[in-house]
Order: sequence, then structure tokens, then C-alpha cells
Amino acid sequence: MSNPKPRTDLRNLAIVAHVDHGKTTLVDGLLKACGAFAAHQVVEDRVMDSGDLERERGITIKSKTTAVDYQGVRIQLVDTPGHADFGGEVERVLGMVDSVLLLVDSVEGVMPQTRFVLRKALEHRLRPILVVNKIDRPEQRSEEVLDEVFDLLVELDANDEQLDFPVVYASAKQGQATRDLSKPMQDLTPILDLILEFAPSPVVDTEAPLQFQAVTLGYDSFVGRLVIGRVNQGRMVRGDQVVRISAENKAESFRVTKLFGTRGIERVELESVKAGDIAILAGVDSIEIGDTVCRSDALLPLPRIAIDPPTIKVNFIVNTSPFAGREGRFVTSRQIRDRLGREALSNISVCIEDTERQDAFEVAGRGELQIAVLVETMRREGYEFAVSRPEIILRDVDGQQCEPVEDVVIDVPDGSAGSVMEKLAERKGRMESMEHKGDRINLQFTVPSRCLFGYRNEFLTDTRGEGILYRAVRGYEPFAGKLEGRTVGGIVSTDTGQTTPHAIFKIQERATLFVPPGQAVYEGQVVGEARRPGDLNVNVCRAKKLDNMRASGKDESIIITPYRKMTIETAMEWIESDELLEVTPDNLRLRKRLLAANLRKRSGS
Repeated sequence: MSNPKPRTDLRNLAIVAHVDHGKTTLVDGLLKACGAFAAHQVVEDRVMDSGDLERERGITIKSKTTAVDYQGVRIQLVDTPGHADFGGEVERVLGMVDSVLLLVDSVEGVMPQTRFVLRKALEHRLRPILVVNKIDRPEQRSEEVLDEVFDLLVELDANDEQLDFPVVYASAKQGQATRDLSKPMQDLTPILDLILEFAPSPVVDTEAPLQFQAVTLGYDSFVGRLVIGRVNQGRMVRGDQVVRISAENKAESFRVTKLFGTRGIERVELESVKAGDIAILAGVDSIEIGDTVCRSDALLPLPRIAIDPPTIKVNFIVNTSPFAGREGRFVTSRQIRDRLGREALSNISVCIEDTERQDAFEVAGRGELQIAVLVETMRREGYEFAVSRPEIILRDVDGQQCEPVEDVVIDVPDGSAGSVMEKLAERKGRMESMEHKGDRINLQFTVPSRCLFGYRNEFLTDTRGEGILYRAVRGYEPFAGKLEGRTVGGIVSTDTGQTTPHAIFKIQERATLFVPPGQAVYEGQVVGEARRPGDLNVNVCRAKKLDNMRASGKDESIIITPYRKMTIETAMEWIESDELLEVTPDNLRLRKRLLAANLRKRSGS
């Protein structure tokens, strides 16, 4: 007989927000406020962003759990990514929590990702607790932001309880908060008090048969595969013999060798966990996200975790350039396929499929940034491969071919708004609103995802680096028609060798180079961007002819213009369908699919 009761000693919350609104900084502040760090402990900023890529880029990529104790209650917090491309991380953790802490910047207000995470929270029937962050900024507009959040909730069909959300105003960076703007700020205890007062306790049955769902996978070099999830009902004890139920309803028995929980930033070993706890277990290597762990005498699978489908796809191809195998440790199709398979196991928003070619694999994801992070992670692990241009994934909706469209929010100086509107109109963008904010203009567009490929560089040039652009997938709309590709050609090397200052000096007036002098290049490598349409075949390895004739007057001095260093994102946006991005642990190279000039001419590419 089921007898669920509320666990008053526990609260489970996810912290959600648009990118850069201060989620991870707030978690830092809450950990410090609850005494999670020792007095002598040196703590870095954004302590939850533990990955190298997260620290370098300043964004959260993977969801992480932590727990703090406050007034006898354990508050389990899940820090989620703020970028739309990692929305799959947000979607799958919302099933582990009973409430969401919604962070909104007091200056920027509601942004595309705010809409996305709030919609997902409402679908899970979670009640939001609003934190208006960065109120220490002089341009803050907290009251207007509060109205924006309320209007958004109404637009998303929130119920009466969700519309009656509590509000707290904070400066996460300073570690201060207040529930009333007319009163001075103190420490972050108002947020913790609000959580205890308004976040519901999990209503669970600790005596029922065990149900635990795998939500996130990790790895420990000592205990192997780690499975992070929430105990839905019952209890789990270290040493228990349990069963995991796969997507095909197959049952596999294993023993729970280790059980862990989190206290602050530390992982602590536990003897047992019960319903409502977010726990980490070890002992099974073959588990997948969404699998249910239960007792062998009570097989009770939970519904699989549902997330939105991918929107773009690229091909990962075995590197076939003349420099293949020089820098990477893992270069074969089997090694690349195994690595992509492991990624698909731990990240359900990425889909891997075989292609007609044995040396190419189709990787589908949420956006260019998610694909770029996977590419960067693999190259740091020693993999070497080539990547094709991103393509959108079309869907058939009511018999009509539809493509993903995105909400684009742009904040630009007054003088740049005209060129931005013109460029996005050419890219089939539809302007939804325009608002003046002092000497800046806020523009909102709806643009097909494929039409934004390669736009970020143009945007930064048009706004002289002062513009801010945010985007998030909105849904699917009918296909908007063909779009012209890149308007300029590439500078393609005709020889294999090292680039020389003499050759680069002669060509730099007609092109923007991607390589410096003295760098090894091969025939068919794209070494620069031309100023006009059409590719230009150039020998960038040509040396200056030396003879024993004295020249009348002095030689012209060679001054080399700095080259443009391509990142993974900019390279993926720049290449066309007849080009590839070659990725190795040491270099990024752009190349033609057909390296020989005569073969390209014969094929018409």
C-alpha cells in the first residue's frame, strides 16, 4: 500500500537562467553562506565550473549537483547550463527537482533562454522562485523585469500557483540579497529562507519498492562509471543486488559497489539513500541515461526522459589530408566511432548515425556551440578528424516541410542598427520588436537557424565589437526558401611546403590570410579569404629568387599583415559544402574536399 509523505528535511531545486545571468556565481555565494568551505580553504570563483573548457569560455556546459545544510534542512541544488545549445542538460535534470530558482538579470531582463527554461519548468509543473540578480548595477530596472517575467508566465499558460511566485533581489557577486528593495541588502540568507518557505518538500514513499532513474553519467578512475539520479521511491543500500531496465525493457543485474552524495563541492560516501535523495552510484558500466534501477522482485520502469530533437547535423570524417596521422593519437574510423558512441551515451541531446561511407559519421546536436565543444573536447583527448559544414535538420509537420527557427535578441549601438536590420532581412529574418534604451537599441528577430550560419563574424564587424547577440531555438516553421552561400571565395594553396613571407606579402593585399609565414601547408588547403567571389589558387610557398645581380636601389621591405586565427566555431561557419575543417590536437586547417586543383576543376567545384 503506497503511503507517500513529505520529507521536510529536504528540498530539491534546479537553478535556471539565461547564459551569463549569474547562476554559478550565486551557487558560490550559497555555498559560502552555508559554511560549505573551511575557513582556511582557498576557493576559486565559479567553483562549480570545474571543466577546463567551462573555465576558458566562462559558461556552464554540464549540469552539476551540490548540497548545503541550512537550519536542519538539506538543500540539494542542480546548477544547469545557460546556453541554448546545452538545453538537453536542463531538460533531463528538471525531473529530479521539485522547484526551480529562476535567475533573471536586472538589466537585460527576459532573454531567449529564459523563455526556454521557464517553459520546460512549467511543463514539469514546477513552481518558480524568482531571483532578480545584479541589482547593484546603476542601470538596474528590477520593477520592469518583474513585470516581464509575469507577462512571460502568462504567455506560457502558467497556472495560478505558478503565477503567484515569490521574489528576492540579489547581487550574487557581492553575496547579498533582500526581499524588499526599500530595505538594505544583507547576506544571502533571504534566498535560503525563501527556499525553505516556498520550495515544496518532496512527497515520497520510502517504504515502497526501489525506483531510481539515471539522469547524468560520470566517470571516476577508481570506481569506474558513475550514475547520477534521484531515488523516486524506496531505499538503496550499498552492497544491494539491483536490476537496471534498459530502453528495450531488458533487465541486467548488478551490485551497488559504492554510494555517494554531495556536501558542498565534495563527494561524500554514503551507506544508504532513500526516496527524494539525489545520489551517485557505482557498480554498473553498461547503463544509459533514462534507465531505471529497481529491485529484481519489483520491476517498475519509469518513463524515459523526453527531450527536444536535434536541430543541426555535421559529418565527422576520418582525416585524409597529406598531414594525416602526424599529430593525433586516435585517427582511425573505429576509434572515432567508439568515442562518438560514448558521447551519445552520456549526452542524450547528441545523436550519432552511420553514413553510406565507412569513414564518416553523422553527428546531430542542438547548435553550433554544442558541436564545437564536442570537437574541442575530442581534439584535446588526442583525436584527429575532419568536420563538414553544419546543415539543418528538416521536419515534416502536418505534411509540410519545416525548418528550425530561432529567437534572436540583439543589443547594439544606435549607429549600427541599420546595417544589422539590413543583414538579417537578407537572411530571411523577421523583426518582432525594436526598443530604444538610451544610446542603444534592443532588436528582436525570428530567423531560420540555417540563415544564422556565419553571421556572428559579420555582426561583430558591423557593430565594431560592441553588439551583443543571443539566440535560442523557438520551434519549427515552413521552409523559407534557398539562401545564397558565402559571397567571397577562398585562397587555396597549389603547393605543399612552408609558407614564405615573400609569397604572403604579394597576396595579402587581395586577401585575408589564415596562416602566418613559416607554417606547413599542403595542396588544396584553404589558407585565406579572397576579397571577391570565386576561389583563387595561389602558391604561398614560393620563395624569392636569388641571383648574383645587384639590384638598382634597395629591396622593398616586407611587412606582413597579422593573420586571422580561426576558431572551431568561426571555421564551421565559414566553410562551404565543398570544404572541410581538419581538426588535430595542435592545428585547425581548412581544406577542400578534393585537394588537387585539376580534380576540382573537372568536378566543377
